[in-house]
Amino acid sequence: MVEGKVVVVTGAGGGIGRDIALAMASHGARVVVNDIGAAVDGEGRNAGPAQQVVDEIHALGGEAVPSTDTVAEAGNAAKIVQCAVDHFGRIDAVVNNAGILRDRFFHKMSVDEWDAVIKVHLYGAYFVSRAAATFFKEQNSGAMVHMTSTSGLIGNFGQANYSAAKLGIAALSKSIALDMLKFNVRSNCIAPFAWSRMIGAIPTDTEEQKARVARIQQMTPAKIAPLAVYLASDAAKEVNGQIFSVRNNEISLISQPRPVRTIHRSEGWTPQTIAEHAMPAMRANFYPLDRSADVFSWDPV
Repeated sequence: MVEGKVVVVTGAGGGIGRDIALAMASHGARVVVNDIGAAVDGEGRNAGPAQQVVDEIHALGGEAVPSTDTVAEAGNAAKIVQCAVDHFGRIDAVVNNAGILRDRFFHKMSVDEWDAVIKVHLYGAYFVSRAAATFFKEQNSGAMVHMTSTSGLIGNFGQANYSAAKLGIAALSKSIALDMLKFNVRSNCIAPFAWSRMIGAIPTDTEEQKARVARIQQMTPAKIAPLAVYLASDAAKEVNGQIFSVRNNEISLISQPRPVRTIHRSEGWTPQTIAEHAMPAMRANFYPLDRSADVFSWDPV
């Protein structure tokens, strides 16, 4: 599917990123395996995870090189993209998968907890994509695959920083798709459901929580990889600006915000007429305070 292409996968030292990197290589891509080797909260540095995945790809007969630069700084993100060009002579796709978690209820969240997550997820997706965009524009081709989340698309408890970043990534992807369409550059999002260390801290204090974790554990990171490979391939040349979710063997196309109900008043509105007319007319179409689990309420098989 991606024979001869050069693909950068960030956060590829484990979990979803690792499986995407392995799948890209197994389908013929040359891969830059990027990972700083940090803990889930972004602390620490270790070159081992990236090199280990590179070694796995080499053992399978594929081509790969490690990168341990951070996506959260523009200069270092540019080095990740340059690594692909230096080693393989070009770059054809980026998968923005790197991420950290610093979960906290909003009224307790510190500025550092907010900033760290936004930097890695949203700034990271921007920095890597922006660095790749220069090459994509020159060669008149390229594909970007970004990891969003239903925590941002729908909602979740205790993740204001992560949710804001992930919804921002969906908007960033759509803007890239619009701005770079004339250069044959595509940009799409995946909202993955998969067990990884990123969600390994989910509490298991009750039988209900244990059952939920057991269900999530069945959703392996390897289930996400096929869609990422497809979106990076030429077979997906007509797929642009879309958001998909993957849960086990289930792929969903996710809706994007559009008007649901419109109320018009020829003489205009006052706060009182909004209260008396507009809101009562729209109330039946209000969205409840759903979380991701409320919308995806069935178990995928």
